[in-house]
Amino acid sequence: MTPVSSKKLGVNIDHVATLRQARGGNEPSVLEAALEAESGGADSITVHLREDRRHIQDSDVLELLKKIYVPLNLEMSLAPEIIKFALKTRPQKVCMVPEKRQELTTEGGLDLFSKRDLLGRTVESLSKKKIQVSLFIDPLAKQILEAARVGAYAIEIHTGSYANARGGKKEKELSRIRIAAQLGAKLGLKVHAGHGLNYENIFPLLDIPEILEFNIGHSIVSRAVFTGLCKAVSEMKKIITSGK
Repeated sequence: MTPVSSKKLGVNIDHVATLRQARGGNEPSVLEAALEAESGGADSITVHLREDRRHIQDSDVLELLKKIYVPLNLEMSLAPEIIKFALKTRPQKVCMVPEKRQELTTEGGLDLFSKRDLLGRTVESLSKKKIQVSLFIDPLAKQILEAARVGAYAIEIHTGSYANARGGKKEKELSRIRIAAQLGAKLGLKVHAGHGLNYENIFPLLDIPEILEFNIGHSIVSRAVFTGLCKAVSEMKKIITSGK
């Protein structure tokens, strides 16, 4: 089982691009944000290339691939043009996620059965390019079993329900995540977690040894407004690696 000190942090910088797009200029720089996150201890950088290009742009992905040192994790839907882009650019990691045009952020995990054949072909195509493919799913046994069947490298457990839960429901959601992580690891999948995690609610998840990596964006970028991005990332990395 993985000790806390070995757990990794992926930093999502989509919200930096959102701020840039609000004015349509070049500031703040997505690349600079990625380099600051690296300096703070990020083990990977995550960006979501949405179909409507509301924040991250194709050019951002290309620049990041050339200039950052840690792996790039590209979140993406099953849209044909996005799949084609990923196969051409070959990021080190891809995380398949659901996508709705009107949502503010990703709502829920991917239903691996809704486009089963397309998903299987896409995972196979990306894997042949030596891209590590993870699937962003809810902590449900049937989804985890399907992730293993289609040959995914990893699953990323959607932690949004846990993050939003209160009282006794929070413990129930935590239990669901724990059971899902155990099943994923048993099936040979790498287990990641993300969505809605912050500097407080992450602590119980650190006690789940099967979770190897956390992908966090909003809470880190929010803290960075007051501390700077390097420090905000460093603080989260310290929590993940020390449990304090």
